[in-house]
Amino acid sequence: MQKLYIGITGARGVLGKQILKTKNNIRYIPYTGDIRSKNKIRKWFRENYFDAIFHLAAIVPIKEVNHNKLKALKVNYEGTKNIVDEVAKYNIKWFFFSSTSHVYSYNKKKISEKFKSKTLSYYGYTKKLAENYIIKKFKKKDTPYCIGRIFSISNVDQKKNFLIPDLKKKIDSRKKIILLKNLNHFRDFISINDLAKIIVFLYKKKFKGIINLGTGNAIHLKKIAKVLAKKYKKKIKFHDNMKPTYLIADISKLKNIYKFKLLKNIERRIF
Repeated sequence: MQKLYIGITGARGVLGKQILKTKNNIRYIPYTGDIRSKNKIRKWFRENYFDAIFHLAAIVPIKEVNHNKLKALKVNYEGTKNIVDEVAKYNIKWFFFSSTSHVYSYNKKKISEKFKSKTLSYYGYTKKLAENYIIKKFKKKDTPYCIGRIFSISNVDQKKNFLIPDLKKKIDSRKKIILLKNLNHFRDFISINDLAKIIVFLYKKKFKGIINLGTGNAIHLKKIAKVLAKKYKKKIKFHDNMKPTYLIADISKLKNIYKFKLLKNIERRIF
């Protein structure tokens, strides 16, 4: 069987690391430079052969994005433009872009790919700009692309400024009773392992277009806090001054092609 060569950005992130484990006769070629550097990206493409590109690199944590919006824009949007412009020059057979559910807004009903709304956050705004550029650029070049709108993920290796690691830090403190604010929200967490398998599957299927990547199942953030409190043997109290929000994927499109069971266990999905 012929070996496949896939270029991957963001290989040092939790999703990238998991994808590197899914060999399937694939040789991954990570990009280790700054995606804001056009020259380094050009050199990477010039020196390697790629069957496909998995573009995962981005600034993701909302706090980090909001702290430096200009940097987030340059990485998430302009960095993506740099990658896409090089893909368009070569005979790349498939391109994957890791987008986000933050291109949508909160909605009580499950959100389909056709859902039109303002972006949920500045992070979502930078990703939507990148999506628009990909669609416009590759429509002209007829390059097969997939935009995967990832809902919520968590992993033990995530940085502390992500939701679950930050929550763990608060609960695993010296306080006997922990007061947690604003957790009356419902999110759709997919396991890193499932997500990595799905992305490789989409590549093998050469899926084209936009697709939601989630489970279609809501997890109440308070439930996650209760699991953590039990683990660390802490008492917690909740204080909510906001109405509940919902960000859950309609995965009808995914289920039509991906017939494997997704992990449902909360602890294994999140931790």
